[in-house]
This record gives sequence, C-alpha cells and structure tokens, in this order.
Amino acid sequence: QVQLVESGGGLVQAGDSLRLFCAASRSALRTYAMGWFRQAPGKEREFVAAVSWTGGRTSYADSMKGRFTIARGNAKNTVYLQMSSLKPEDTAVYYCAAGDITANAGENVYIDPAQYDYWGQGTQVTVSS
Repeated sequence: QVQLVESGGGLVQAGDSLRLFCAASRSALRTYAMGWFRQAPGKEREFVAAVSWTGGRTSYADSMKGRFTIARGNAKNTVYLQMSSLKPEDTAVYYCAAGDITANAGENVYIDPAQYDYWGQGTQVTVSS
C-alpha cells in the first residue's frame, strides 16, 4: 500500500513563507510525477504545481507562478513546495499527489487531478491578513 505523507503546514501571516514536504512510502514512486493540489472551504480542489519524475520539468498554476517553487528532494520519492509571499487566499488544505505521467506529457495532463494515482491526507495552510 502506497502512502503519501505531507508535512510543513501551519498558520502564518500574509507575506510570510512556508515549505511543504511530501514523502512517498515506496521508492518505486521515484519514477512518478508528483504534484500539489489545494482545496479551500466551499471550493473545488485546484492544481497548484507539479514536477516530472525526472525533476526537469515543472508546471504551476498562474496565480502561483513566481511565488511557489516545486522540486523533488534528494530522495526522488519526495517533493517540496516552497511558498513565498503568501496571501490569505492561499489558505487551504494542500494535498500531495503522485501519478504515472510521462515526462513529456502535456500541461493539461499535469494539471488534471484524475491523472494522479495516489494522494496524501493533506496539510492545512492558513494565512492570516
């Protein structure tokens, strides 16, 4: 059974930075793309960022570009999400996901939650104004 475990969430003020971390329980997922999605109360889950299994390709939602950075860790079954210049509207539960997505897949694949096979339980990020 594969598990994804997120950590690093918390309560911060607007303008602060926060780093989320996700680790997969199986090293086989080092060949899986990994992504972050988020869901705010009363809203649908939305794409945040993704990184290819090679680590060489990243994708971001428009509202996160320039503020968030996704990268694979030294252990390739791990992924970080560095968030800076946080805004109150970034408040949400952030989910880590892993999907068997080829490195040259189109952007529309990386942003689609249906393409991801495994999900974490989520970590709460709250940004106060």
